[in-house]
Amino acid sequence: MSPRHVAIVTGANHGIGAAAAEQLVADGAAVLVAFLRGRVAEDTNTPEGYQRNRMSDGDDVAARIIAAGGNAVAIEADLLDPATPARLFDAAEDALGPVDILVNNATGWASGDSFTAGTVDPVGRTTPGVTADLFDRTFGVDARAGALMIAEFSSRLVARDGTWGRIVGRTSGGPLGFPSEVTYGAAKAALENYTMSAALELGRRGVTANMIHPPITDTGWVNDAVRQFAATDSEHFHVAEPAEVGRVIGWLCGDDARMVSGNIIRMR
Repeated sequence: MSPRHVAIVTGANHGIGAAAAEQLVADGAAVLVAFLRGRVAEDTNTPEGYQRNRMSDGDDVAARIIAAGGNAVAIEADLLDPATPARLFDAAEDALGPVDILVNNATGWASGDSFTAGTVDPVGRTTPGVTADLFDRTFGVDARAGALMIAEFSSRLVARDGTWGRIVGRTSGGPLGFPSEVTYGAAKAALENYTMSAALELGRRGVTANMIHPPITDTGWVNDAVRQFAATDSEHFHVAEPAEVGRVIGWLCGDDARMVSGNIIRMR
């Protein structure tokens, strides 16, 4: 039996992306697991568990989905290449069918950064300064690639006269910035703006577009200092598991959320 919907989830080889892919399949979709393996730049601030997760293979996620009776394929591709969005949509269409769900989960994050380089952030990490290389990598994946993925989604939906679609992006930081993660926060703000524009421009075609702002989520980088911060900070109440975020993404992509669009859904 063919799936009701076909999804592309980027950054889906581990963490929230993998959880979202598995949730969407549980809800009846087929999924293209898009991923790129790569360690974060070597430093003493990045837990080895997170490094291992970043190096995990999206084929393993697809294999788990298939073993559970679902339908998935995995493609390793670099979102810094502007040709990648078309390649991913072509692969999804060839293997699964027309794409009507897009989850922009991938990030080019390599490090926090700050306008006061050398300061220590709330969880004890020494923060480097803003650099052109970090800007290019982070904005290239989180902002530019996210926009190009939405553009590819939209052009193909319009070409086939589609009347149903879901776009979900993942964000962080906030309207007052993201101290100690200034470039990451700015790139996510750009993705928010692209996604809000998609909500308005595609809404009459039955497409919803929302951003999800997860709480602190244990994707391998959470240590005792992070848990202590979550327990005492006024804006953070929980440390979530990826599956908890995946379930909210799944709901946003379902029929029950057909009138939920143009929102930043904040989990705490």
